[in-house]
Amino acid sequence: MGTRHHERERLLTINEYLAFEKDSPVRHEYVGGELVAMAGASDRHNRVALRVASKLLDAAGAGPCRVYISDMKVQISDDQIFYPDVMVTCDPEDNGEYIKKRPCLIIEVLSPSTASIDRREKLVAYRRIESLQAYIVLYQDQKRAFRHARDEHGTWWPAEVSDKGLVPFPCPELELSLDEIYEGIDFRSP
Repeated sequence: MGTRHHERERLLTINEYLAFEKDSPVRHEYVGGELVAMAGASDRHNRVALRVASKLLDAAGAGPCRVYISDMKVQISDDQIFYPDVMVTCDPEDNGEYIKKRPCLIIEVLSPSTASIDRREKLVAYRRIESLQAYIVLYQDQKRAFRHARDEHGTWWPAEVSDKGLVPFPCPELELSLDEIYEGIDFRSP
């Protein structure tokens, strides 16, 4: 997430946001009527997101699940729309052209500028999505993941995965080692 725009005299409605965003050269998330400019992502950030998205896409095959990367929006509520790094929806009714509302999996790759927002604000927001089964945070500067998974009773369970651990993905059903997720990533360079 980036910087909130406060120069507007009033808050935008969701329809005003969508109209503005459609023609904007810069992506913005929408929080409480305010625009939040999205910063560009690093090489490592993009490679981690693309690597996990490609593994999920392979696992999805021709099934009902669809995998999206950073340009697809997710609507949490009437006043919150985000651009997750990776998102999966398996609901055939979730067919919006530019916005999904029923994802089963959301993944964010931490950047220095977004880490606290991804771990706190977005966690709280994403947990409000009834269809969401897991929210996974991947670090870009080390082999490490934090997984928040909802059980069949609706209880959320956090789990940290590091070193040689495995990260389970609920949809499509897949388990990846951190070595697979971070293959080819050089942590020595910035």
